[in-house]
Amino acid sequence: MAKKEITKELTLQIPAGKATPAPPVGTVLGPTGINLQEFCTKYNDATRDKMGDILPVKITIYEDRSFDLVIKTPPTAFLIKKVAKIKKGATKGANETVGTITKDQLREIAEIKLPDLNAYDVESAMKIVEGTALNMGVKVEQ
Repeated sequence: MAKKEITKELTLQIPAGKATPAPPVGTVLGPTGINLQEFCTKYNDATRDKMGDILPVKITIYEDRSFDLVIKTPPTAFLIKKVAKIKKGATKGANETVGTITKDQLREIAEIKLPDLNAYDVESAMKIVEGTALNMGVKVEQ
């Protein structure tokens, strides 16, 4: 079989198990010519166990209008807000504290994010996640 040529690569952040052909998914994917219902079904089936999370999905669209999707881990900021039980990060960044998380919670987030981060071990991933938390105004307790 001949190699398929890639025409477009997109990344969307969609709530797990809740993709519909309506906007914003339909607005972004409609012009590409792929079958929206097929995309929504594949995405929803793959993410059904993570309901409530926002998941980035990388969509590779080929010239014959077929597609592949790769589902990534939830954004770091989303996981920090979920664990710290806050609605949003600080408006003044690190100069304002809006919540706290423990080292154990930080490690838990780092273990979830490790496959998508530029880190080889959990300790390095923890430093990356801690930086994001501090910039959001979430303090890490020792």
